[in-house]
Amino acid sequence: MPSVLIIAEKPDQGATLAKQFKTKKNQGYIEILPNELFPEGAYVSWAIGHLTELISPEKYKSEWKKWSLDTLPMIPEKFQYEVTRSKYKQFQVVKTLLQKAEVKEIIHAGDAGREGELIVRNIIQLSGSKKPMKRLWISSLTPKSIYEGFQHLLAEQETRPLFHEAYTRACADWTVGMNASRVYSILLKKKGMSDVFSAGRVQTPTLALIVKREKEIEQFVSKPFWEVIADFNIEGGKYQGKWQKNQETRIDNQEMAEKIAAFCKGKDAKVTEMATDRKEFLPPLLFNLSALQATANKMYKFPPKKTLDVLQSLYQKGIVSYPRSDSNYVTKGEAETFPEIMDKLSRFADYSKYFPLPQPSILHNKRFVNEKKVTDHYAIIPTEQVTDPARLSDDERKMYDLVVKRLIAAHYDKAIFDYTTITTMVDQRAEFVSKGKQQIQEGWRKVIFNNEKEDEDILLPNVEKEASGKVVKCKVKEGKTQPPKRYTEGQLITLMKTAGKHLDNEQLEKVLMKTEGLGTEATRAGIITMLKDRKYITVQKNQVFATDKGKVLIEAIGDKILASPEMTAKWEQRLREIGEGKAAAGTFMEAVKKLSSKIISDAIEASNEWDFSQFDTESIQRKSTKRKGSASLGNCKLCDGKVVDKGNFYGCTNYSTTNCTFTVSKKILNKNITQAILKKLLKTGETDVIEGFEKGNKTFHAALIWDEQSKKISWKFPQETNINQ
Repeated sequence: MPSVLIIAEKPDQGATLAKQFKTKKNQGYIEILPNELFPEGAYVSWAIGHLTELISPEKYKSEWKKWSLDTLPMIPEKFQYEVTRSKYKQFQVVKTLLQKAEVKEIIHAGDAGREGELIVRNIIQLSGSKKPMKRLWISSLTPKSIYEGFQHLLAEQETRPLFHEAYTRACADWTVGMNASRVYSILLKKKGMSDVFSAGRVQTPTLALIVKREKEIEQFVSKPFWEVIADFNIEGGKYQGKWQKNQETRIDNQEMAEKIAAFCKGKDAKVTEMATDRKEFLPPLLFNLSALQATANKMYKFPPKKTLDVLQSLYQKGIVSYPRSDSNYVTKGEAETFPEIMDKLSRFADYSKYFPLPQPSILHNKRFVNEKKVTDHYAIIPTEQVTDPARLSDDERKMYDLVVKRLIAAHYDKAIFDYTTITTMVDQRAEFVSKGKQQIQEGWRKVIFNNEKEDEDILLPNVEKEASGKVVKCKVKEGKTQPPKRYTEGQLITLMKTAGKHLDNEQLEKVLMKTEGLGTEATRAGIITMLKDRKYITVQKNQVFATDKGKVLIEAIGDKILASPEMTAKWEQRLREIGEGKAAAGTFMEAVKKLSSKIISDAIEASNEWDFSQFDTESIQRKSTKRKGSASLGNCKLCDGKVVDKGNFYGCTNYSTTNCTFTVSKKILNKNITQAILKKLLKTGETDVIEGFEKGNKTFHAALIWDEQSKKISWKFPQETNINQ
């Protein structure tokens, strides 16, 4: 009989762990038959994400059920977990296996990270089991990694501090979130807004950053300006230049601009300065999750959660490494596998043009290979289980391509550009500046190239200093100052990573190597999704807008500590220290309790001065009293809102706020489109083949697919079948 129970975090992962062994499938678990690794066999079961949750306030004290200022702050003497009702059946499966007499040892096989540690340990604790435990800690789900992981299991105590970190984080978030949400909901209800205003240590500072940008845009006053543009012919070399004074090219007076242009027409011109600055750009760092989410959003407008979901799918197939990594580096062990991975990739049509590589190995390149900078996990890379991208779904292919090309680019040389500045003086009085750019060495840009105007060469003639000529033409160009741009979801991920600081590229690269910020690699996408679900933000054409509800909450909180990115960043740093065994959880929780009391007193004190006259508070009231709609069937393909059943059709809940036009009929060509069919279409972009569509006197079979180019639902026909058959 099996003497070992392996507990994975998700069903798919459990199946993957057992895949390379002979097995027998059962309801809720798999039995691995005796083999070299498990001489007596083993059971594999799993959680379904979080099987447990912290209990609600009224289960600690009955008086906490009432939402009243008199019951605040709510601070339990001891935090308690319970099994999530909808997942009780799977918990019972795991508990039964844990209680089997023949099971002598547990292998914790949750995700190798903070949350994975908590999920599985909570199950074991609630089951009452005291059996010895070991930890499977791997960064990819390839057969080789799994086998080696089982051969080198960690002792339970090695990852126990990570459980303390996760448990402390959950308790701290409960304490701050419950108390802050209640105090602001109660006080805002007194102002006529009968809605729940959820608040928390990560979501609220993130919302504050979005609202701050919204205010900057609303308060921005556009002003006109004028620039003087001259065309020069200097000894046969033709180029344009902008008038400047003290390095400023904009003129706030049209009459002055016209006078400068008139003065310069036809005048003599001389080159007073000709400078070329050569800059070298190293290949970009390997991806961590935040960088990959930002890149996928910029290139494909993927919401951060979608990037994580697609990446998780690739991870569970064993073809990329652990997705929630915060590191941009690998160890020498991983780097030693790269030549084999590169060789396999070179055989695919998508990548053959990048081979042979300029650098066959990066084993000794510290920009990418640095064991000191690898945390729990190394960078996101393709595994040795290399896959032809043509065999993946469209979204998976895009994501795999990003990961693969970033690794290929690491094997290329630096890119080199010359930046040229020509200063031209007209009639010894008016100064013009011309800027050019020329690529000298393509390097890694052969692999990763953003086809944007900013990447194009701007060539200037090779004129000499003191060379002279004429102003051929001179004109005035009018412009207007522009407000700050709204954040995209990808930029928001980066902003959360940097805790709201605005940094240049060099500073940003340094900060992206660290973990302190708003949330973690694993939670940032979820925070943005939460802000959408709670109607604090909407996303339109990949731009993030704050709603009136979001603005009201941030206006109420003001500049208090709850909205401070710096406070949340410090929390993450202290939680990390708890996970490293360098800080005490008890000391941290005492500070959290004091903070909760301060949040409550700050809110009560400030509420007397609240003024929401500039907001549409009636719409917040209407939305909160509106009948609840159907449960979400998935994310909208146009705006990432929620798609629900609207009676005769399925539609996006953002129609009333953003006029989103996404709809799907419940009957297409006389075939019923069930919720199950729609869910699959929204999740994967493609349904199974549906039989019995009718057009005229003909019937045909086809799958429904989402066409990203036309932004419409289209057909995918099996083999040679077509609509006219």
